[in-house]
Order: sequence, then structure tokens, then C-alpha cells
Amino acid sequence: MTTGLVWTNLYPPAVATVPFPLPHLSLEDPVDRVIRMPGRRWAGALAAAVTASVLSLTGLAGQAQAADINNVKNGGFESGLTNWTCSAGSGTTVSSPVHGGSAALKATPAGQDYAQCSQSVAVKPNSTYTLSAWVQGSYTYLGVTGTGTTDVSTWTPNTTWTQLTTTFTTGASTTSVAVWTHGWYGQPAYFADDFSVFGPDGGGGGDPAPTVPATPAGLAVSGTTSSSVSLAWNTVSGATGYNVYQGGSKVQSVTGTSATVTGLAASTAYSFQVSATNAAGESAKSSAVTGTTAASGGGGGGGTVPAHAVTGYWQNFNNGATVQKISAVQSQYDIIAVAFADATSTPGAVSFTLDSAGLGGYTVDQFKADIKAKQAAGKKVIISIGGQNGTISVSDSASAANFANSVYSLMQTYGFDGVDIDLENGLNATYMSQALRSLSAKAGSSLVITMAPQTIDMQSTSNSYFQTALNIKDILTVVNMQYYNSGSMLGCDGKVYSQGSVDFLTALACIQLEGGLAPSQVGLGLPASTSGAGSGYVSPTIVNNALDCLTKLTNCGSFKPSKAYPGLRGAMTWSTNWDASAGNAWSNAVGPHVHAL
Repeated sequence: MTTGLVWTNLYPPAVATVPFPLPHLSLEDPVDRVIRMPGRRWAGALAAAVTASVLSLTGLAGQAQAADINNVKNGGFESGLTNWTCSAGSGTTVSSPVHGGSAALKATPAGQDYAQCSQSVAVKPNSTYTLSAWVQGSYTYLGVTGTGTTDVSTWTPNTTWTQLTTTFTTGASTTSVAVWTHGWYGQPAYFADDFSVFGPDGGGGGDPAPTVPATPAGLAVSGTTSSSVSLAWNTVSGATGYNVYQGGSKVQSVTGTSATVTGLAASTAYSFQVSATNAAGESAKSSAVTGTTAASGGGGGGGTVPAHAVTGYWQNFNNGATVQKISAVQSQYDIIAVAFADATSTPGAVSFTLDSAGLGGYTVDQFKADIKAKQAAGKKVIISIGGQNGTISVSDSASAANFANSVYSLMQTYGFDGVDIDLENGLNATYMSQALRSLSAKAGSSLVITMAPQTIDMQSTSNSYFQTALNIKDILTVVNMQYYNSGSMLGCDGKVYSQGSVDFLTALACIQLEGGLAPSQVGLGLPASTSGAGSGYVSPTIVNNALDCLTKLTNCGSFKPSKAYPGLRGAMTWSTNWDASAGNAWSNAVGPHVHAL
């Protein structure tokens, strides 16, 4: 969540040939063709647009033939950096972390070098290949150049092992291509393992073709509600996906190592197994585990909030916006998110300290009393975790437990109704889901859980934020994506839309609505004034038009959803303080409109 500061750093690039023109972009050529886009954090529109163009090529790819091989040499880095070249000496091999085997690539960006490691791979002309690798680390890219047709790339912000895959076709005279991976300037080291360029034998030999993965181990129940059971298991080397079985019947296919099976009966025991899959086939099913759902009415539920609600962030600091007490927050706000809780020295744990001095002597007793008064008026007050500078990391079971315990402690101390997840530096879907389910088990059905991801975080259901939202769908209240500090992004129709327009709001909300979230779990997050964000402010009229378009199919721009979503939850703003600085113009206009939907 922005704190009203203007950011001037550049997005990471998407490395590819641009398949269509985009305004206001400059081209540079340091190693490959690099497209830079000014803005806050991500190569949002371009990375997503390149991904879309890559996906349009996948129809050209046929099923792998018997003669197909992996044309990459030393794709698992078991022979060190043999066959690989890394820019500026940035690469080395490590024994941990690895995805498969005993070694992996570690490459560290520095200065003006983004740690690109590449290999020349022999290929056949007029042939289709699938490029794949497992990577982890902020801003990790995978691509190919010299195809003779369209060079392609893909990327991920995930800090856990993630498989990147794309498909390319060689030209009539192409006999070799360069496959590469790289990170981004000023970011931590990234890791890569298990490269493959799978397709016709180019004559250069290569690593073995994929084999059927091993049976998953470590399957365990990570959480339950009255209608769901959450599962987690260990990563299987070489697997590209996993199948989840309930009572011997497949009920889900996922790419990560966790899943939540929903639609179950209360107080009922269910048996689950999981298998691993890749291009070579499916493993045997794991040993079965039993998960028993909670009694009806126990745990989770998303809290009781108005069907159409307005969320506002309240600043526990003074950054030039109006300094407020909770009692002064405009009555149009149904959910007040207190920003922010801070990380502690205990992994995953958070704490909160009222900035009494910065807020003009606001005391803790007054703060608690004001929260109770708001709750008596039918409002919810929750604690927000993260913000643009938040560094809370929930990356294993221990830190997940610490997170749940510390948030629940804050709820008991201050009277908070729930938690908002606003982690803008990445999150682990498996363990954040586990943490929130543990919190739900402690707090019960009155718990309010909201999220405020950035636009890039909700472009695909494979992104960690989106995965987390879907994992806890049965206990999630609302996702108020931040439609600002973003630049241009892809809508659900595959077209690129610029922030600041009705189409940007509606076409991006459509991704969440079509991706599995209920309409009641989707809200539109916008700045309350031009001071509230570096970019992306729109007038309240545009916010209201977008709400009308999504709920009634009226006042739309060029994009019109395939159907209306009258149950859409509402809108959010950063912040109640910036709103107050502008005479509450945002809440006075958007609040009544939301409540009248």
C-alpha cells in the first residue's frame, strides 16, 4: 500500500520482441532487447502481454513424439557450469537449494549486470520445442533468442521453486538457439535448475528425457473448516503438477504443493491422496491421509460485513495527510484497516505499536475505545500486515504458526476484527494459507480477512497472491486489488489497458471474477486523492462507473463483461487520511454509490 510517496524506480523488463506497439516505452539493447517501463515495481503490462503472446503460440506445439529428447546439456548443473556462460562472472553452482539432483545454478545480479546465464542449444529447422526450467527468486526470467521466428520469454516473481515453461518454433534455417535465464538489477541472487529444451533431436546430444516423477511424500492435513480440508506435501523432483484424490477420485489438479478441497460436509472424515505428474506421465498415489471437517458453524466464514462495503486504510503515522483518530474516520467506511503491523525478530511474527507522538498524543486507551465505538456502529476494524515497506516472511510451518499466534494476540489486545494481507514484497501461498487457516481456527467465523495485492499479483491464478486467495476462499472476505502505481496491464480479454480508465478497473476485475473468486470477494482499490499514490488516481465518477459496469453492465467503457456481477463487494481506498485531506470527497461520492448497489 503506498504511503503517498512518488516512486521513480524502473520496472524489471520483459525480455522478448514486442508483438505490438505500446505507448510511452523506450527501447534499449544491453544484451537482449529490453523493454523498460517506468513505475513502481513490476514489468506489469509488458510481462503479462508477452506471456499472452507466448501462450498464443502454444497451439503450434504438437504432442512430443517418441524421438523427442531434451536438447539441453547439463540442464541440472550436476557438472558445474559446463556448457553454460554467465555474464560478469555472476554464476556458480550450489548444493542447496536445489530442485532436483545435487546441484543448482545460483546467479547474483550486481551493478549494471542482471546475471544472465545462457547456453547454445542445437535444434532442427522448422521444429517446435518446449523450453522449461525450475527457478526461484525475485524477478527470474527464462527465454530463448535466435529462433528465426518469434523469440519468447516468461518470468515469475515467486521466491519458491516455480516451473517456467514456454514454447517456440524454429525458422527454416535455424540450427541453434540461445536459451537463457536472468534476474534483475539490484535484486538478490536467483536459483535455476532442471532446464530442458524438449523436442526433435538437434544433433547435439543432451540430457535424458523426462521420466515419470516419484510418488509424493509428506502429505498432511494443514487445516480444516466445516466445509473444507487443506492439504500440503513435499516437492517432487521433475514434477510439473500434482493431482489430488478424494476417496480415490481425482478432484483437483494443481501446480504447487498445497490444495484446499471444498464443498465437504461438516463433522465428516475424508481420505485424500496425491500424485505427481509431468510430460512422461503420472506417479503412483501417495499414502492416504484422513482429514475431518469441523462441526457446522465452527471456524472461518469471512466475517459479517455489509453485502456492499467500503474499505479504507487508516494511517498509524504522519506523512503529510490529515492526522486522524479512529473516531474521526468517515462513517461511509465499513472496514477500517489499521496500517501497519511490523515484523519482529521472530520469523513470521508481527507486532503493532501506536504512533502516539506522530498522531498528536493519541493514547492506546483512546485508540481501543475508538475501535469499540466503531464496532458498536456496525464497522469492522482490522490490522493490516505489510505495506510497501513490509518485510514479513511466512515461509514454513513454524513462521506460519508465529504469524497466526501474533495476529490473534493483537486481535485480543486491541479488539481488531481480523487481518488484512498487504505484503508487496512477495508471499508463500502454501504457508500464508496455512497461517490464515490457523488464525481462522482461533478466531472463529467472525474473522474478517481482506487482501490488497498489486495488479501484477492477480494477473494469473498461478501467482502466489491469487493462489492464496483461492486456497482460503471459504474464509476470505474480500480482495481489494490496488488499481494504481501499476502502468498498463492485461485484462481478462487479453487486451492491454492503461490505468486511470474505467476499462482498466473492469477488465482487470474480470480476471478475478473469472478466475474463481466470488463477486462478494472482489473490490476495487483506488487512491483517495492524487496525493495518495504515485499514479493511477481516478475521479470518484470513474470508480462509480466501473462499479455500475461490473454490477449492472451500464456506464462501461470499451470493455464490457460477459455478464453482470451484482454481488460485487465494493471499493477500497488509500487512505482515510488522504480522503480527509481532500474534504472526504472520495468517500462522500463512492460510499453512497457502493451502499446503493
